[in-house]
Amino acid sequence: MTVSYFVFYQGTAEDRDDFVEYYRTTHAAILETFPGLLDLRIHQGMNWKDGQNIADGGFLLVAEMVFPDKKTLQAAIVSPERTVAREDFGNFSTFHGKILHQAMATIHHSNS
Repeated sequence: MTVSYFVFYQGTAEDRDDFVEYYRTTHAAILETFPGLLDLRIHQGMNWKDGQNIADGGFLLVAEMVFPDKKTLQAAIVSPERTVAREDFGNFSTFHGKILHQAMATIHHSNS
């Protein structure tokens, strides 16, 4: 069973396009060095309407790092590579909001 480590950026950036582009190019390259990483998925918030009366979560960006298991995730979280990633946050366009971190186990996966 794989596990994912999510980083949710809930809020806004002073320069949204710059924030997303820096994350997509420079910061993602750092994240890709995490030991044991299987996949990195970066999700960008978009304007859309659900058709129902559902509140938008207000997420600018969500990063999902996929690892083969909890043990590998734990090792990555205490690695020197993570220290580099955390230090890189100072290079982002100014962000206003909450940054949330959540590890989650995959309980179902479909390729369809």
